[in-house]
Amino acid sequence: MTEHITVLADIIKEHGDPAEGAGGAEAIYACRAARDDHSDAIRGLLDAVEQEKRDLTASEGRTFESHMSEIRKLDAAIEVYDSRAKKSQELRAKYAPKGPHTASLTVTGNESTYRKGDTHGFSWVKDMSAVALRADPEAAQRLQRNTREVQQETRALSTTDGAGGEFVPPLWLVQDAVRLARGGRVIADQLNKKQLPAGTDSISLPRIATGTTTAEQTSQNTAISNTDATTNAVTANVATIAGQQVISQQLIDQSPINMDQELLADLVADYALRLDTFVINNNVANKRGLLNVTGSNAVTYTDASPTVGELYSKGADAIQQIHTGRFLPPDKVFMHPRRWAWFTAALDTAGRPLVVPTANMPQNVLAAMGDVVSEGFVGTFQGLPVYVDPNIPINLGTGTNEDRIIILRSQDVSLYEGTLRAEAFRETKADTLAVLLRVFNYAAIHSERYPKALSVISGNGLITPTF
Repeated sequence: MTEHITVLADIIKEHGDPAEGAGGAEAIYACRAARDDHSDAIRGLLDAVEQEKRDLTASEGRTFESHMSEIRKLDAAIEVYDSRAKKSQELRAKYAPKGPHTASLTVTGNESTYRKGDTHGFSWVKDMSAVALRADPEAAQRLQRNTREVQQETRALSTTDGAGGEFVPPLWLVQDAVRLARGGRVIADQLNKKQLPAGTDSISLPRIATGTTTAEQTSQNTAISNTDATTNAVTANVATIAGQQVISQQLIDQSPINMDQELLADLVADYALRLDTFVINNNVANKRGLLNVTGSNAVTYTDASPTVGELYSKGADAIQQIHTGRFLPPDKVFMHPRRWAWFTAALDTAGRPLVVPTANMPQNVLAAMGDVVSEGFVGTFQGLPVYVDPNIPINLGTGTNEDRIIILRSQDVSLYEGTLRAEAFRETKADTLAVLLRVFNYAAIHSERYPKALSVISGNGLITPTF
């Protein structure tokens, strides 16, 4: 050792050998102080090695072992000294005479591991450092013992207001604020999206209503087929989707987070939900959502005890009607998450899943899973990608408990959308020291260009599923 540090032999010379019955409170204090000195020496040695990012040298290793050996000896001596002191207290309590002029001693418990004001005892801070720096098992034991001691104490105060609770304030993790959960815009993002042209409140598309004809000429030099085409137009009116929130200037200035940004983000999230709902279920002329398109293919599934197998055949019917009426194939299937979950829960007669995690498994497959998500692509159904959208209504039908399945040729439905604007106005609310936050956009949907490009499966076979 580079400097003198008290060892057990020095303490025995001054206070006597614990093995021979010597010792007392002063001996215990001396042992604990010496132990702290050895611990500090070890900590300094390890800190130097850690800073220099190297291993202990042979000399440093011997020094380390010397300190550890002395700590073990001191711990053993402390235990003997401490045990003898406690035994002495017990004997005094049991046999000391009691009377009007005799002081009595009552042992109420063992002395605490960490005693307030005891400069020679164990240090809670040092033990916490020892556990953190080098996982010192002895320090860990003392900390655990102290925890038990504290738990056993009886306290009159609590965390109740008026009985000490004011000193335990609530902790507000504002940076982890919980935002409102909302569905996204799954179906809206899967349509044929286009930029909304400026300077108009409607978009009209000319359409050939009835076409020309051809036919086999009955004989040479006779009239050929002659049918005049007729035309009309389909129109999509521009809708405005907007929302606002008034917020006090004080809330903006005094909040530790940017409340204006939080509220604008919430308005934007709600805009996405409302646009998706507009695309799915709006029922106003020239703004019709997919569930309300005039002339679309309606497939009804009526069954008081619906099964996945029956719905599978209805899906085939919905697909073939698009083939037959549009003469081009559909490319997407949309359903509510609860309906897809019902598919994934279906089993065959042998108890095997009909919707499997991986296609081409050695069993009958009704559908195949893709990503496990709450909204978006989840798998395939009859060869078509399936997207789940929580904004598909589940309160339809006579029992207000039905959802719908939409099968679509998505390129035949055009969604025109402008540039979303998020704004803040101080001037309009200046007299009340408030700020008006506003979000708005324009959108138009052409869902009736080709009504036969859309099939909707409905009926009481799509009531709330059971699992």
